[in-house]
Amino acid sequence: MMNLRFNAFILVSIMLLAPLAGCFGEDEVDVAGADALVLVEADSLQGGMWQTITLQASSDIAVFIPYFIQDPGSARAQNGTALNIAAGSSESVNILFPPRNSDVVLLVGEYGRQNWPIRAADESWMDWMVDGSRGSSVQIVPNEDEGGLWSWVVPGNSSGGAVSIAQYETVRPQRADLSEENGVEASDGWLNGRDVYEWVDFITDETPCATCGPDGAVGYLDRWIGNANPSYEDAITYFEGVMVGYGLDVEVHRFQSGTLWAVNICGYKTGTVYPDEWLVFGAHFDIAPPAAYTPGPGIPGYGTRTGAYDNSAGTSMVLTTASVLADFDARRTMVFCLWSSEEEGLWGSSAFTGAVPDGVTVSNYLNLDMAGINYPGDFALSVYLGPDGTGEAIDQPGMYHLAEWIGADAFDLAYQIERGREQWAAEGESPLWENNYEDMVAIYESPTARSDHDSFQQIGVATLGWNGVVDGYPCYHRDCDRLSTMEEYMLTDSATGEANLVHSWDIVTWWAVYAFLHMDQTPVPNEL
Repeated sequence: MMNLRFNAFILVSIMLLAPLAGCFGEDEVDVAGADALVLVEADSLQGGMWQTITLQASSDIAVFIPYFIQDPGSARAQNGTALNIAAGSSESVNILFPPRNSDVVLLVGEYGRQNWPIRAADESWMDWMVDGSRGSSVQIVPNEDEGGLWSWVVPGNSSGGAVSIAQYETVRPQRADLSEENGVEASDGWLNGRDVYEWVDFITDETPCATCGPDGAVGYLDRWIGNANPSYEDAITYFEGVMVGYGLDVEVHRFQSGTLWAVNICGYKTGTVYPDEWLVFGAHFDIAPPAAYTPGPGIPGYGTRTGAYDNSAGTSMVLTTASVLADFDARRTMVFCLWSSEEEGLWGSSAFTGAVPDGVTVSNYLNLDMAGINYPGDFALSVYLGPDGTGEAIDQPGMYHLAEWIGADAFDLAYQIERGREQWAAEGESPLWENNYEDMVAIYESPTARSDHDSFQQIGVATLGWNGVVDGYPCYHRDCDRLSTMEEYMLTDSATGEANLVHSWDIVTWWAVYAFLHMDQTPVPNEL
């Protein structure tokens, strides 16, 4: 299904912890013990990888799985399920355990159970086990996919009473050729931040090469819009070829209106259930043009050759997500776009949204622009959503809930998210884009739309995006916007700049893919 890759080295240091039991519902009932569940692969569970596990039951039980699984009938991913397993029977499950949180749980209850307690959106399962008072509930409903066999999970009104909890530990695979200084902990899995780092390193490579292209370098530099810019066209041809290599149906869209023109590179994978609903990933691949360029290496001035942060980083994350999702059987049509002319006023994305075919709707949009100089460095990671209506109350509670739900457990960021919530409430967005912070991840409804997500909000689409420091970055739109500069800014007392960049891009890219998997099953509506 998903071009699953397994590392060759033997996983070690995995421990099956003793099952815990607790009551997290409003009704006291007899509850099946977690010791009735045997997880055959408990000594080799992997984080951040699709893996087939076997659940065996010594008595009649129901097992709630709060992670992405692949339904054996539809072959599509879905956000959890509950399985009834009779005594002496077993079920095989293809599952995606979290990539950045080694503590995982399965909930065990009575056979045939329909209602289950769950954690609050802004807490991890470990936090919930300590105090379940802030949790919520879900109910089990029939699978809505054609051919789907396993139940879906939707919000409910009753927890169904007590559950037992089976707790396990995972280990994420790592590349053997890297060290901690290179971010090895985020170097493997279904996708990973190290791949993003290596994309940025390649795209921004300034090594002279007379035969590599019109920019005279190994990478793809000088990506400024302009009808007479051969480096721009060279980059378009290259990125088009990359997406074709992923097996996507690729279109190079060229738009012109008067003196305004744009070129977008979009790869499509047609949805098998709702082909006329498009779920779009996007990042602009153009960089700030040398309107007042000051020549010389490292000399500030408006314009840049490499645009490492803005926006080779976002470009690399779109390519990375496309590489793993291109083999994915999605319900909705996936669209991976590299926008042009963002720096001139969102020309590329606005041209795209203005030309959506009749009968087609965009279900959601995810934006990747200037992520990297943020947590786990000493800067805030902003997870912004919209459109914003009031500027005060949260107008998009569904999108806000989804962003928190993913971040608090899959990436174990509940503490950082709480700090970000407090900072946002106190001072709003501007300081997050300018100041230094430790352990700060802010999820908020953004009143500002300075990137391509604005084009989609203008046609009524709910959006989600990620960025780090913006106006506080002295190399913003300048020649010093290089990968080496990003590493300098991401250096901390506990890690190298390279390692922190790898982990930053790992968090953001996984967050985007997790959001995609949720939105493919259930789009998030614009609630304004």
